[in-house]
Amino acid sequence: MTWKTLDDMDFAGKRALVRVDINVPVENGVVTDTSRIERIAATVDDIQAKGGKVILMAHFGRPKGQVVPEMSLEIIAPAVSDVLGLPVTFVNGDYADAVAEMEEGDVLLLENLRFNPGEEKNDEGFAKRLASLADIYVNDAFSAAHRAHASTEAIARLLPACAGRLMAEELGALEKALGSPERPVVAVVGGAKVSTKLDLLGNLVGKVDHLVIGGGMANTFLAAQGINVGKSLCEHDLADTAREILSKAESAGCEIILPRDIVIAREFKANAANETVPATECPDDAMIFDAGPETVAYINGVVDGAKTLIMNGPLGVFELEPFHAGTFAILNKIAGQTKVGKLVSVGGGGDTVAAINASGHGDEFTYISTAGGAFLEWMEGKELPGVAALG
Repeated sequence: MTWKTLDDMDFAGKRALVRVDINVPVENGVVTDTSRIERIAATVDDIQAKGGKVILMAHFGRPKGQVVPEMSLEIIAPAVSDVLGLPVTFVNGDYADAVAEMEEGDVLLLENLRFNPGEEKNDEGFAKRLASLADIYVNDAFSAAHRAHASTEAIARLLPACAGRLMAEELGALEKALGSPERPVVAVVGGAKVSTKLDLLGNLVGKVDHLVIGGGMANTFLAAQGINVGKSLCEHDLADTAREILSKAESAGCEIILPRDIVIAREFKANAANETVPATECPDDAMIFDAGPETVAYINGVVDGAKTLIMNGPLGVFELEPFHAGTFAILNKIAGQTKVGKLVSVGGGGDTVAAINASGHGDEFTYISTAGGAFLEWMEGKELPGVAALG
């Protein structure tokens, strides 16, 4: 799919309505992490450099169509101004008047889109009201692209539309990873439950050469093959589904990699007494907390030979020492291969980003997506309404 970018638009003297994701964490009225705001700076800078006026619109929290004062974007406005290094005028009320008074270089921030019930209903009337404020629509919020909302889908049909820098970068990285990747392709999928990632696994076995399954999900696959997993987190009711995925992978020529050895403990706490045993020998009273060194060595060998890697989820309970060892060891390998130009690596999803950052490799992946649900749906092979609307 092709989409227009900022380079295809003439912003001179024009008003650009830019959908961004600045849904940031706030404690006691103060923004505690500005990463999402930092990622919109390139788009704002570019539009301004081309003589455009910037009108930012975003959501914050889940007010469900009601005005909830503690979810007002007025709380976020000072942080946006600080990060962008320029005045940002928050507008609550008559948008049209504020926009009419804008001068070149001005930046406005509109009130939380989700205060209006029309936003999540993809209401054309609300989209028209927003569209009337501008000459060009820019979507720079990939993280909201899996929602068909007024500010992501309906509006793209009403104005000349393009992708912002962050959106274009994300789409480019994802296309490289799964659209037309260099092979061999490895996917690493972890996390607690198979049930939340059924569509993902079903799509990946037809797209990748090697699929590493870790975390609690791996226990479900081991159990489906008749292997005892003790008291480990496991969805025994999904045994048939796991066997179907294994069979589908075999038909597609995709190697599924499950733990060969496991790190077990009897208490769910940091530094719990633990031991490493073969994956087939988990005692009845133990829980699996991590992949063992033999498994890690095998995965790292596969990564050595790969050209493209996509990661969604850790191998074990990385938040508790020493059960981060397996996840960190493969992250070291992925970062090393990426650094020397042998691997295109894309990571995404909350736990994955947390693990990558905790391992100290936050700057060493080719691309890290903070998009959460949109990243997962894209990996599942679903069409994202906010992206499709730009085509």
